[in-house]
Amino acid sequence: MGELESVVDQMEAEDLAVMPEAALEEGFSRLQRSSERLELLRLRYVAELDNRQPYLRDGYLSMSSWIAQQHRVAYSTATSDVRMARALQAMPTTRGAVASGEISFSAARVLAAARETDHDAFVQAEPLLVEAATRHDMRDLQQVVAHWRNAVESRRDYPTGEDPLRERRRLHVSPTVFGMVRIDGDLDSGTGETVLTALQSCVDADIRSADPQDRRSPSQRRADALGEICRRWLDSSDRPTVGGEHPHVTVTVGLEALLGEGGSGQFDHLGPIGHDAARRWACNASVTRVVLGPRSEPLDVGRRTPVVPAPMRRAVVVRDQACRFPGCDRPPPWCDAHHVVHWAHGGPTALANLVLLCRRHHRLVHHGFTVEMTNGTPVFRRPDGSILETRGPP
Repeated sequence: MGELESVVDQMEAEDLAVMPEAALEEGFSRLQRSSERLELLRLRYVAELDNRQPYLRDGYLSMSSWIAQQHRVAYSTATSDVRMARALQAMPTTRGAVASGEISFSAARVLAAARETDHDAFVQAEPLLVEAATRHDMRDLQQVVAHWRNAVESRRDYPTGEDPLRERRRLHVSPTVFGMVRIDGDLDSGTGETVLTALQSCVDADIRSADPQDRRSPSQRRADALGEICRRWLDSSDRPTVGGEHPHVTVTVGLEALLGEGGSGQFDHLGPIGHDAARRWACNASVTRVVLGPRSEPLDVGRRTPVVPAPMRRAVVVRDQACRFPGCDRPPPWCDAHHVVHWAHGGPTALANLVLLCRRHHRLVHHGFTVEMTNGTPVFRRPDGSILETRGPP
């Protein structure tokens, strides 16, 4: 093990900037190959430790929790590693193909997931599936595995109405340490098709109304579409009540943050957010005033009051008809009523101080771009102060 670390130290000291391109490509290929062999070896260690159960000695409840705590990795990552290590112990052909470089470790993970369909059937089919992995790229391999799964499932006798694939559905949604949210899961075919259709329709509608300066990647568009779908559900009037009130996003924010004088806001699930984001969320929200004492104990809680009442929003929609940011025509359901002068600074909730902005451009106006009203027409400026050409009022 010491020799391995010595080799790694030596390679880290190399100056890649002066390395010839051919040598750089060859070095990367060898590193890719070696990293997959090392990953295979690492999971062999995980499997052997799992068999010996050293975590019991330290009072841990599972191998996954032991890895997560001892080596400071995400619990989901540790669980995935343990599951893969256990699977590989029963997949000799796959292990050999990874070790010899015939298939990638990504392909091995696809085969390990396929094994969960039927362990006995996989034992018989493993050589053929490994051969398919040597000849197909990842996209085609997933199709091959899907056909194999369907064939295995079709030969089983299940009680009437039972769907074995549906029983394996799962969805994990968890905050990360970087203020993001990670989503991972497997959906049954019906739910999956519904999600794909909803996302695609939302993305298509977004593309049709996109401005020329939109540089989002397809994956970023899908992420925004998911947020839009969830937000519209939360905005719907017929959503169920929980604890006596409709589900909603809650942001706790101090007066200093609302005034843009520092401080931060707080989401219920994700924790702190910057004061700019807090001001943007507060721009078109319902507000509940909470007065705190010197020890931060609540002394008074006011009634929830919408910043922009429904009739006022309807008036803004009738006037603006769509997002007013130059080059954008996203429809009202995609938009917020933005206070040109924030209400925390005394800006009135009046038609002359409100403008309809889609979620994306609302974010831009709170992060660099500005808008002001001139003779009842919104004038937008870039972060450098130059004026954007504004389309005429509808």
